[in-house]
Amino acid sequence: ALVAAGADIEADGAVIGGGTPLADARGFGQWRAAHRLLGLGARTTLQDAATLGLLDRVTSYVEGARVPQNAHAAPDIEQHDITRHDLTSAFWGACRGGHLATARYLLERGADPDWIGYDGMTPLDIAVEAGAVDVAEWLRGTGARRRRTGTGETRGPA
Repeated sequence: ALVAAGADIEADGAVIGGGTPLADARGFGQWRAAHRLLGLGARTTLQDAATLGLLDRVTSYVEGARVPQNAHAAPDIEQHDITRHDLTSAFWGACRGGHLATARYLLERGADPDWIGYDGMTPLDIAVEAGAVDVAEWLRGTGARRRRTGTGETRGPA
């Protein structure tokens, strides 16, 4: 309703890093809200796209191509040089979101599978916490490590 009334879907000032409403929806795991914002034309960052499993957009960011315009893609996404940290943070998000194909793609391009990210969790920790069973099993198969125990206690450096 707010967007229909003219609210700026890209307004900065969200809780997550002062970003957009999409950043907050993604950051707080509000998947339906995030997808609704996409449907209304919200632009994505690499982190947004990876966490939401939008592999076509992730590929476009990483390979430097423009994101194709369609019902779920905003035109003119800003491109910039993608760093290993960008890949790794996006990889962590894909693992949290349970998006195996996206996680695989990012790992193949150099993401760090043992990065200790948000809330002191590795990609395997967050996949387990999020209930992303297929992603967690795949990560274990790659040799990825957990930093948290099953009780939520943190181990020493991974």
